[in-house]
Amino acid sequence: MSLAKQAKILSKAQQEAVLASLASTRYPARDRVIFLLSVRAGLRAKEIAALKWEMITDAEGELADVIALTNEAAKGRRGGRAIPLAKDLKVALVALKAEAASDYRNSPYVVTSERGLSTSSYAIVNKFAGWYRALGFTGASSHSGRRTAITNWARKISIVGGSLRDVQILAGHSALSTTQRYIEADAGAMRRVVELT
Repeated sequence: MSLAKQAKILSKAQQEAVLASLASTRYPARDRVIFLLSVRAGLRAKEIAALKWEMITDAEGELADVIALTNEAAKGRRGGRAIPLAKDLKVALVALKAEAASDYRNSPYVVTSERGLSTSSYAIVNKFAGWYRALGFTGASSHSGRRTAITNWARKISIVGGSLRDVQILAGHSALSTTQRYIEADAGAMRRVVELT
């Protein structure tokens, strides 16, 4: 995939603008979770649609500290992985879980639609497209949150003693070269590193 066709990553200001706009949607708790699953957990639209409560809860039904994404929910036969829950995502999931507890349908899926117990990846893709279009984000798509998460992880992984291999595992990529294509370059960082040498 050429760089021109890759989804744009989202700046911090753009992420905040999306979250602010989602507060006034018809289903703000659900929509906030959808967005944070993309930008904080790096999930694909397919993975967001396939995510079940059992993948994020413990044996007693309480929210766990990780998303235990199964192979069936992920892309490919070995796409399953454990992704630690970011604090803001966990808070959003707690709110959605409380809301879902009062839903008579009792869906096993985290993200539901008005008409069903689950939703499709196409519906998730269309949600992102609508949100970004309304905010005037050019080049952003449902994959923008995933690219943003992977780029942010790559930029910070060495601070916590990790490597790009850890980012690869979080992303669910079978090859490190795939992960590298997701990472957005940082011109400011390149300039600063050259000045250090």
